[in-house]
Amino acid sequence: MNISRKKFIRQLSLLTIGLTSFTKLAAAEIILNNQKQINLKLIKDPKGIIDLPKGFTYKIISQYEDTMNDGLFVPNAADGMACFKGSGNNIILIRNHELGHFPILENVFKVKDPLGKGLNKFIKKNKNYFYDIGDKKTLCFGGTTTIVYNQKSQKIKKQYLSLAGTLVNCSGGITPWGSWISCEETVRTKKEGINKNHGYCFEVYPSENIKLNRPIPLKAMGRFRHEAICVDSKNNFIYETEDREDGLFYRFIPNVKEKLAKGGKLQALSLKGFRGTDCSNWKQTMFKVGQKRIVKWINLEQVDNPDDDLRKKGKNKGCASFTRNEGLWFDGNNVFFTSTNGGKDKLGQIWRYKHIGKRGVEGELELFFESNNEHVLNMPDNLIVSPWGDLILSEDHIGYDRLVGIKPDGSYYHFAKNVFNKSEFSGAVFSPDGQTLFLNIYKPTMTFAINGPWGKI
Repeated sequence: MNISRKKFIRQLSLLTIGLTSFTKLAAAEIILNNQKQINLKLIKDPKGIIDLPKGFTYKIISQYEDTMNDGLFVPNAADGMACFKGSGNNIILIRNHELGHFPILENVFKVKDPLGKGLNKFIKKNKNYFYDIGDKKTLCFGGTTTIVYNQKSQKIKKQYLSLAGTLVNCSGGITPWGSWISCEETVRTKKEGINKNHGYCFEVYPSENIKLNRPIPLKAMGRFRHEAICVDSKNNFIYETEDREDGLFYRFIPNVKEKLAKGGKLQALSLKGFRGTDCSNWKQTMFKVGQKRIVKWINLEQVDNPDDDLRKKGKNKGCASFTRNEGLWFDGNNVFFTSTNGGKDKLGQIWRYKHIGKRGVEGELELFFESNNEHVLNMPDNLIVSPWGDLILSEDHIGYDRLVGIKPDGSYYHFAKNVFNKSEFSGAVFSPDGQTLFLNIYKPTMTFAINGPWGKI
C-alpha cells in the first residue's frame, strides 16, 4: 500500500516535536572536552548483544539467513533504513543491504549464495525487476528488503526483497511524499564485469504486499559514491553526501517536485570568498567549532560522467571538499551531516547548513562540533534527530560501536553499545509514533526493535 504525501506528513508530525528548540542551540557551546555526560548507565546485556540503559529492552525481529516470504534469505550487510506507517498497528521498514557483486558459482568461487538456493527461480520470475542482471543469474546483490512489523504483537507479518540488482546500497533518506531513496556507494562500471554502470539513487515505495520496485536510476542526481540524502520540501531541495576523503556536499533541485526521475539541476557547495576549500581541518583549521561561513552553490555539468571525476571537476570550479560525509538529516530548518573522520584528531565532525537569502543563491554553513575525545564520540556515521530533539549518532570505528546522543544543551550520553561484535550500528530510525527505535547491526544482519521510557532521556 503506497502512502499519500498528505498522510505521510501527518505521520511524521510527532518527529518534529522538540526540533525547534534543538536548532536554537549555540553551537559554540558544544566543545566536547567540556561536555557533561548524562547519567544513562549502560546495563550489561546477559545475552551479550546490546548494552542499554535501565528500563530499555530489545528484540531481534529479523536476522541474516532468515527465510523471507518470497522464499529468499535475509541478506547480510544491513545498513540505512526507513520507517513508515502501515495499516492498523503495522509499520513498514525498508532496509538497505550494502552488498557488492559476485557470481553464484559457489563450487568455483567458494562464495556462499547470499539470497538462498531459491534465487535462480526468483530471478526467472522477476528478471525485469532487477536493475543489473546477467544470463540466468545476477552479479549484483545490493538492494533493499522490506519488513512489515506489527507493533502491538511485536511480530513480523512478512518480509521480502523490494529492490534488486543494485550494488553497495549504503544509506539514503525518506521523502515527504512517502518513499525511501536508496543510494549506491560505488561507481563500478559495466567495463568491470557487470552489465550496467552504478553509482545512482533509486526510489523505493513502502508496501504491505510482496512486490519488487521497478529499479529506475535517478541519473540527474549524479553518479558518485552516494551515502545519504535528505529533502527540504519547503524549498524543493534534496541534499546528498559523498563518502570520499575529497567528497563534495551536493544539492539537487528537481524539475518536477516529487518526480525525481524527471531530471533536475545538480549543484555543489562552495564557500563565499574561498575557492576549493578543504573543510577537513586536517592540515589547517578552516573552521572552528561554532564558526559560520556564507555558502554559494555551483552548478555541475555532465553529472552522469562514467569517469568518476564529478568531485574533481567540482573542486576545480571552486567547490568545498569534506572527508567522508555520511549521515544526513533535515529537521525542518537545518540540515545536519556528519564527516566521519573529519577534524584535527580524525574523530569526526558534525556540520549544520541553513538555507538563507534568495532561493538558490546562498546559505550558511557551521561547524556544529568536532570531536577531540574518542570516549565521547568516535567516527560518527548515520545521523538522525530524535522525536524529542536530540541528535542520535551511530559510530563506525574499529571497536565496539555505540549510539551517541547529543542534547540541546550540549550534554551527551551513550544510549547503546554493540557488545556482540565489532560491526557497526546502522539504520537507526524511530517508528512514526516515536515509541520504538529500530536499529541494525551491520554484519551479520540483525534488526532490532528497542522499547523503553523514551521520555526519561
